[in-house]
Amino acid sequence: MKKSEAVFGLLRIPVDALAVFAALTLAYRLRLSNIDLLPGIQLLEPASTLPDMPDYLVSFVMPGILGFLLIAACLSLYVLLTTRSAWNEIGRILIASFLWLVAVIAWYFLVKKQLFYSRMLLLHSGFLIACFAIIGRSSVTLLQRAFLQCGIGVRSVVSIGARAIVKSAKATLTDDVRYAYLGHIGSIVELKKLSNVDLVLQTDPDPKDAVTNALIEYCRSEHIGYAFLPPVLAENPHQLRTDYIGLVPMLAFRPTPLDGWGRILKRICDIIGSTVLLILLLPLLCILCILCILFQGFPIFYISHRVGGPNHRTIFVMKFRTMIRNADKKKAELQKKSHRTDGPLFKMKNDPRVTGLGRVLRRWSLDELPQLLNVFVGHMSLVGPRPHLPEEVSKYSTYERRVFAVKPGITGFPQVSGRSDLPFKEEVRLDLQYIEEWSPFLDLWILWRTAFVVIKRKGAD
Repeated sequence: MKKSEAVFGLLRIPVDALAVFAALTLAYRLRLSNIDLLPGIQLLEPASTLPDMPDYLVSFVMPGILGFLLIAACLSLYVLLTTRSAWNEIGRILIASFLWLVAVIAWYFLVKKQLFYSRMLLLHSGFLIACFAIIGRSSVTLLQRAFLQCGIGVRSVVSIGARAIVKSAKATLTDDVRYAYLGHIGSIVELKKLSNVDLVLQTDPDPKDAVTNALIEYCRSEHIGYAFLPPVLAENPHQLRTDYIGLVPMLAFRPTPLDGWGRILKRICDIIGSTVLLILLLPLLCILCILCILFQGFPIFYISHRVGGPNHRTIFVMKFRTMIRNADKKKAELQKKSHRTDGPLFKMKNDPRVTGLGRVLRRWSLDELPQLLNVFVGHMSLVGPRPHLPEEVSKYSTYERRVFAVKPGITGFPQVSGRSDLPFKEEVRLDLQYIEEWSPFLDLWILWRTAFVVIKRKGAD
């Protein structure tokens, strides 16, 4: 660890303490002056239960500072060497501020068995602690970055091995101000010629190889940091986590963050979202059913057998019927006329099997509205890779079958990025990017974009 890293890591403790002290004293002054969160509007009665300032400092401010520092420490906010992003740290500060607020309420209610001096003072305190702590830590980060720009605290890194370092790692080492990348070398002999190396990064470790063991021994004897890039996972870095088998560390790979609580959260959102949309769109669904009966007759719905989900199971996808009866039997005759020749999917412009009403429904994606029922019962999700036909899936490569890591969706990343205009390989790449980088905010963004794509009718077949 560089000395500057330790200094700036420790500096965060007094900065946080000062932020909490400033927040609690300012909150006291605001309540004493009957100033609330709505400037210019007087809603508060004169404070009658506030203690004197000296008593307030001793009985609340000092314990409050210690309590916040303890909560922040439990949230790993004082780790000296960290690679967390700024947004991750801000999120932890907000969580720490909320937990501090909960802890104060619980202490007064459960232990002291009395109400706090002032609810508004407590509300101000939690809000101001979060603001001041974020400002303080941002100042420390900017100061540390300024030192790094001057070369203070920069880590000198060299990669070593028979195989070249992966491009993404090289780009980070080259562009990140925290590192000074000295280049790639092939042997320990070249390493011994270098001076002031802080970290050696091996690209082809082999525990049975004498070269690897000699390199580790040399780094330990010279007090140089040693690390390695796992050969299997270096090119597939997404969703890695460190697990333990007893005391032995193990690198584990997850195909998607949609696991555990992520999967539960997404399912809850799907149930709520599909229920709300079905209720809101019920009049439109009834009108579309009537139009289908008048212009096309029965059946109203087309039930398609599709493949989707982690177990490659067959699901029954509902759509408003947009083609003539027995359209599937004529598909073989039209197979050669598909305009999708880059993959297994069948897509045909001006498909003669599509009815007049069907063209309107497809143009505005109204034929897919019944799939909200699939979402409600759990066959599909609002957002995810589109489900495809079994005969199409049988032609998928091993790489393309990765899309089955999650449930299929009504809309997805490819649908807001070009729809049927996209090449099949690009569609798969976007689906895999969604699977590997999923977050609730990404789902919301895709749903928001879907509305505009449908209105513009871009890429609709």
